[in-house]
Amino acid sequence: MLIYKDIAASLPVFLETEQKEKILFLIGALMTRLISLKKGAEIMGIDSEELLQTLDLLGVEFSYLSSEDGELEQKW
Repeated sequence: MLIYKDIAASLPVFLETEQKEKILFLIGALMTRLISLKKGAEIMGIDSEELLQTLDLLGVEFSYLSSEDGELEQKW
C-alpha cells in the first residue's frame, strides 16, 4: 500500500514534493468547497487560470457551479 508521500511523488506535475502534497490537499478542499479556486491558487503561489490548467492536466474536473447550479443551467 502506498503512503501519501509516494502518491504525491508520482504526480506528473510540479517538481518539489511539497508542491505535489499541496495540490493533493487542494483538490480535496476544492471538491468539498472548503476553499475557493482563488484561495487555492493563492496557496499554490500561482494564478487561478494556471491552477485550472493544472487540475485539467491531472484529470480533475472542477466547476465554479454547484451541482444544483449545473442542473439548473442545463435546463435552460
